[in-house]
Amino acid sequence: MKPFILLRITSVITLIFAIGHSLGGMESWSPMGDTEVLKAMKAFRFNAEGVTRTYFDFYLGFGLILSVYLFLQAVLLWQLAALAKSDALRLRPLLVSFFLASVVSAGLSWKFIFAVPAVSFAVIAVGLGLAFFAATGRRDAQPPVPAGGAQAARR
Repeated sequence: MKPFILLRITSVITLIFAIGHSLGGMESWSPMGDTEVLKAMKAFRFNAEGVTRTYFDFYLGFGLILSVYLFLQAVLLWQLAALAKSDALRLRPLLVSFFLASVVSAGLSWKFIFAVPAVSFAVIAVGLGLAFFAATGRRDAQPPVPAGGAQAARR
């Protein structure tokens, strides 16, 4: 399969993950309901760098920041897919970076959170790994025309 297609698929998977993560945060989601710990996180206020916050503010804020980065990753993978049409080989270092971040995120999710984000990050890592190996030295599009237009190319 072409890296273009693999990156578009991985981008859509990342987008679905970002939407799910965001919707979960919108409901102040907790698998156990409104527990005493969650109530305490919402009730205890403290000063942090000149503003008053709760632990729940930090919890919710970090979750939403993660959603922003997941949406950004989905957009970037979509844009990288377009670049993969003309020069997939040059994308390999970027794909390795995204792949490593996804693998580490899967491991951290498995250890500290739960299976759904761990599996989501693992699936994203698989898509990125496949795109990496599909990105060969072959160019799928026409080579760029040199400066000076078509006449310079004929000389």
